[in-house]
Amino acid sequence: MTSYGRRVTSTRTDRWLHLDGTTNTRDLGGLPTVDGGTTQFGRVLRSDNLQTLSDADVRTLVEEVGLTEVIDLRTTAEILMEGRGPLRAVDAVTHRHFTLLPERGLRTDVFAAEEDDEEIRAQLPADWAESILPRQHAPGDEGEPPAVRSYLGYLTDSADNVLAALRALTAGPGAAVVHCAAGKDRTGVVSALALAVAGATPEAIVADYAQTAEIIDALVAKLASSSTYAEDMTRRDVASHTPRAESMRRVLEVLDQRWGGPVGWLEQHGFGADEQSALRARLRD
Repeated sequence: MTSYGRRVTSTRTDRWLHLDGTTNTRDLGGLPTVDGGTTQFGRVLRSDNLQTLSDADVRTLVEEVGLTEVIDLRTTAEILMEGRGPLRAVDAVTHRHFTLLPERGLRTDVFAAEEDDEEIRAQLPADWAESILPRQHAPGDEGEPPAVRSYLGYLTDSADNVLAALRALTAGPGAAVVHCAAGKDRTGVVSALALAVAGATPEAIVADYAQTAEIIDALVAKLASSSTYAEDMTRRDVASHTPRAESMRRVLEVLDQRWGGPVGWLEQHGFGADEQSALRARLRD
């Protein structure tokens, strides 16, 4: 199998992986670390929704990147509404679901069920489709900007799933991709924590988060074309969807103030030394 890291570093310097069916897929490799090193290519990718991958995209991810793990941060409702993506048909790829938003109604292993199963849908509350992307705010953080409140909310209300997603990044023998719908908010927080464990500089973590702004117009247009996300995309302007460096910078500041940093938050929530070592090795060695 071709090494994704060798392929990318020999042909380009940016970290974007240009696929037909995604807009916001990039590698967490190539970022500077506090000890003067860099994170490795071909270990962990971050992405927007994978539902519209082309056959060529699937070949790239499986045969060239060596993808074996998909960590899906969407809600059950999102997965049910979007349906099966093409990677679901690949036996070598394991899908894991860890929602970072409050679930309404059904809590199940949605990957073990057929999304078009009417019995599954019947278990959801009548208004489930209107609550696909609920906003989430941590108590005591009302004075923070909206994005910061939401991100701290993930860490307050969904800490177990944040930790589970990070553990899943090291579960398989090959590369992993972590994604949500846009690949910027939920994915951004999990990616930031993974990079912190790997020793990436705070500036690199912030820059990686903000990089989605480069493609935000195309990303909003893609999501607006899906009935699942159209209303959320069109009721606000593009600027309101655009990630800003100061949002992630503020999250890191809050983690420093309350927990001694992102790694401190992880340690105090049960993500121990052995797990940190495994995640660091995945992104560094």
